[in-house]
Amino acid sequence: MSIQVFCDFDGTITNNDNIMSIMEKFAPPEAEEVKNRILSQELSIQEGVSQLFQLIPTNLHDEIIQFLIETAEIRNGFHEFIQFVNENHISFYVISGGMDFFVYPLLQGLIPKEQIYCNETDFSNEYITVNWPHPCDHHCQNHCGLCKSSLIRKLSDTNDFHIVIGDSITDLQAAKQADKVFARDFLITKCEENHISYTAFETFHDVQTALKHLLEVKL
Repeated sequence: MSIQVFCDFDGTITNNDNIMSIMEKFAPPEAEEVKNRILSQELSIQEGVSQLFQLIPTNLHDEIIQFLIETAEIRNGFHEFIQFVNENHISFYVISGGMDFFVYPLLQGLIPKEQIYCNETDFSNEYITVNWPHPCDHHCQNHCGLCKSSLIRKLSDTNDFHIVIGDSITDLQAAKQADKVFARDFLITKCEENHISYTAFETFHDVQTALKHLLEVKL
C-alpha cells in the first residue's frame, strides 16, 4: 500500500480561486448568475465553467496572465509540504479544474508537469473555449469537467491510501472516495452535509503536521 495525495489548485494551493478572480476582473455581470448556479449545483461544473469562459474575449489573454502573476499567492507552507512528500516518497498529484494557461505557469519549478492534471483552453476564436481532456469515467455521472474521482481511479490502486486536499464543490466527488480529506472553506460545508469525515486546514503546515502524524501511526 502506498500513500497518494490528490490536491486541488484554485483556493487550495493558491490562497484565491483564480477562475473567480478572472471572472470578477474580466467577465461581464452575467457571470455572477452562472457562478451561483454552479455553487447551488443547478449547473454541472463542466457546463457552468464552459459558460463562464465563453464570456471572456480571447484578446485579453496576455492581460489575464499578467493579472494572475501579480495577484495569485501560493498558500503558506506549500513549498515545505512538497519537500516533505518528496522526502517521504509520497505520490503527489495536482488535480485541478483550473486552466492550463495559468496552472502550469504558477506551478513552474514547484511541481513537474507530468504530475499536473488540469483543463485545456482554446484561444483561437473570439471567446475562450474550454476543452475537457479528463472526463468522467463510467463510475461518475456528474459531468465534472475534469473528473477528480475518475483521475484518482486512473492514477492509483484501490489498495492505496488516498488523501484529498481541497476547498470547494469541485472536490466533493473526490472527497467521497478518499481515505483522508483535508478541507477548507466551502468543502467543509459539503463534507458536513454529506457526512464525510475531514480535517480542517488553513495552511499546508497544518496538512504536513497531520500527515506526519498519520505516517507515524501507519508505520
